[in-house]
Amino acid sequence: MDAIVEQAMRKWPNVPHCYGWLGLDQRGQWWLRDLAAQAAGDFAHSKGSRLEHTQLIGFIERNYAADAQGCWFFQNGPQRVFVELENTPLVWRVQADGQVHSPTGACAQPQQCLVDENGLLYAVSAAGLGLVHTQDMWLAAELLEQGRWPAPQTVAWAGLPQQFGFVRSPQLQAPVGAE
Repeated sequence: MDAIVEQAMRKWPNVPHCYGWLGLDQRGQWWLRDLAAQAAGDFAHSKGSRLEHTQLIGFIERNYAADAQGCWFFQNGPQRVFVELENTPLVWRVQADGQVHSPTGACAQPQQCLVDENGLLYAVSAAGLGLVHTQDMWLAAELLEQGRWPAPQTVAWAGLPQQFGFVRSPQLQAPVGAE
């Protein structure tokens, strides 16, 4: 976490949390969800505006973490901005050496691979569960065929949050009246 964020948290410890305003899609892209986007439906049906400012995206990714309940958030100074997830909290980019990297800087070796009923591939590592980016499926397939990654097991998409301890929509669990 950035030092400036930690300082702000100490200075203003009781800032209310923010729900529904930020989303992460299954391609690892961040989305700002204003009131109109939120009113139009959940994140799966109304994404909002895709963030393109590289410094802002980097700041979000450096300060992205999960709470004890498995709700992922961006620590924006003293405020926790909870993230709506289209799929998983991490989106892995596959490297030629077989490791996976997330935009947050996590680098890991897959310990388990899963495939859901839609044919999406997931990798589980010490850093957690992540969806393999669609652009990296060719390389992932080669790693699987070469036996450099574990053979994928079948999994149900709907069961992933419970099995791996994350929440796709913290907004649905937010206290009444929370923004």
